[in-house]
Amino acid sequence: RVRLRSIRQRRGVSGLLLRIYDASQAWILVFIVGAVTGWLASYVAVGTEWLGDIREGYCSAGFYLNQKFCCWQYPGKETCDEWISWGGNNPGPWLWGYIVYVSLALMFSAASSAIVLHYAPYAVGSGIPEIKTILGGFVIKNYLGGRTLLCVGSILAIASGLSLGQEEPLVHIACCVGNIISRIFSKYARNEARKREILSASSAAGISVAFGAPIGGVLFSLEEVSSYFPYKTMWRSFFCAMIAAISLQLMDPFRTGNLVLALS
Repeated sequence: RVRLRSIRQRRGVSGLLLRIYDASQAWILVFIVGAVTGWLASYVAVGTEWLGDIREGYCSAGFYLNQKFCCWQYPGKETCDEWISWGGNNPGPWLWGYIVYVSLALMFSAASSAIVLHYAPYAVGSGIPEIKTILGGFVIKNYLGGRTLLCVGSILAIASGLSLGQEEPLVHIACCVGNIISRIFSKYARNEARKREILSASSAAGISVAFGAPIGGVLFSLEEVSSYFPYKTMWRSFFCAMIAAISLQLMDPFRTGNLVLALS
């Protein structure tokens, strides 16, 4: 109320611009959240794909390239000379390749567990039940904080070959983005009720980049995680999901032109 009263008391052009900015904060915020979510999803997918291929070998043309980009000029089942498997390109020394594959998988999974245990304990699990709890009105401090966002545990866990997917971690990441960026805007920084509307839109963006389905993201947010979902939140969620899908499309991490990430 104090914030609204101070805005309404402003006169002239500055007061008009301030009122316009205040009314458009939500749309600006969900635009930024959607763009950042799409950008982060592309890097999560690229990191997961690269680490997954490192278990089998490396690219002699560039160690940073995964197998697909290393062998881009060899479509189909043609032999790729640039890709060197750990056991050699001949079928003989398969034992060394097997040892490296298992060792790297164990190392990735152990590193993921250590990071979650000592650095980002709130990154454990899928995050969906806790997000539903937050959207139900409860406050879980630091659950959607910077440490959880910067945790690379999901990338290492998926790359290790564990039976995991990217959908739920992407929802968790998107909600972390929405929670952190909303602190910049005065309308949402100290208003937990309004912030939950942004988290509903963020969860829609997470599903949108995971499956390339903005409408599916809105339905997920409506049916699965949100306890309060007015019309304005629905439109903002759809806008956020669309921006996230467009951002991912512009990044196009695998140069396929598809919206759907290569889920494990």
